[in-house]
Amino acid sequence: MSVDKPASEATVDRDELVAYLDRYLLADQGADFCPNGLQVEGSATIQRLVTGVSACRELFERARRRQADAVLVHHGIFWEGTTRTLTGYQFRRVAQLIAGRLNLIAYHLPLDRHPEVGNNAIAARRLGLSQLEPFGDYSGASLGFKGEFDEELSLPELLDRCRSVFQQEPLCFPEGPRAVSTIGMISGAAESSFHQAIAAGLDAYITGEASEWVMNVARETGTHFIAAGHYATERLGIQALGDHLVQQFGVDVQYEEIPNPV
Repeated sequence: MSVDKPASEATVDRDELVAYLDRYLLADQGADFCPNGLQVEGSATIQRLVTGVSACRELFERARRRQADAVLVHHGIFWEGTTRTLTGYQFRRVAQLIAGRLNLIAYHLPLDRHPEVGNNAIAARRLGLSQLEPFGDYSGASLGFKGEFDEELSLPELLDRCRSVFQQEPLCFPEGPRAVSTIGMISGAAESSFHQAIAAGLDAYITGEASEWVMNVARETGTHFIAAGHYATERLGIQALGDHLVQQFGVDVQYEEIPNPV
């Protein structure tokens, strides 16, 4: 089996790294559906991190081939409502981590809402929005951002920007105004927050996924709804966070793309 040698010899103590990430991402603020921070303990010293959107066995196997010490993801392996036993596919996932002495570190909603490396702040800036404000309340904390374009866009122009930013063909219910000025953005499976975008009088709402009811609500309220892909809208934050850690600690970070059309 071939392996990659770390490009940097810099190291960081695992507990120091996790404590830093907890502070930087404000991990203790707001509710979530999963534990944020260290989910599975591995090596005490980290020289190489592999990052990815979602924890899965393929990602862990790639991390082992790269001789990584930690895997940093947006979607971890422990969630409300899922099994609490390490059997079946969950056992096989964790077995890869233990065999490779890999730490699994995950940040979910903290990485959605962060104003610098968060999925939504980055997407909003790349789409060209200005005057950004927190948007989309969940248990007293905002998940995304809203903003406006300096010059109005047509819907085809907005969709072209979505394709460029998210690298995926968006699903659109084109029911809003001809000229688009104001946008709300919450990555992932945040279609329920469409109601908050409507209440705020926004021209369009962008998230990752759509549910069946969305089309009729978009039509009846005159609001554009764009589903740009759950995975596609949540690549940006984990990539930016990896780049941030390179600058902060000098460790080697490698992003692994495991495409998901959803």
